[in-house]
Amino acid sequence: MRLDGRKDPRVKMDHRQPVNLMSSDGTWRRSCVLLDVSQTGAKLEVEGTLDVLQAKEFFLVLSSTGLAYRRCELIWIDGSTAGVHFVNGNGKKKSASAKAVAAQSK
Repeated sequence: MRLDGRKDPRVKMDHRQPVNLMSSDGTWRRSCVLLDVSQTGAKLEVEGTLDVLQAKEFFLVLSSTGLAYRRCELIWIDGSTAGVHFVNGNGKKKSASAKAVAAQSK
C-alpha cells in the first residue's frame, strides 16, 4: 500500500518543465511548471492569476507546438500550486476496472 494514498505512482520532475494550461475554447492560456505527474494526474505551479481555473475543465499543453496535450479537470488549488486529474475522451475519469482492461489488452 502506498503511504501517500495515491493510486498511481508519481514522477517528480528534476528540472523545471515548462507547460501551459489552455481553456477548452482557446480564450485563455497560462504558463506553468510541471512539478510531478502520474498516469491519472499532475501537480502544477501556475504563473499569473488562477481565476481562470474556475472553468473546471481545460487542457494541459505539454509541447510548444500544441500536439501533445491532456484534457484536465481541476481537483485542488493551494496558493500558486494546482492539482489536476486527467479526463479521458468521453469526459469521464478512467475507472480502475477500465485501466485494468486496457492494461490486459496491451
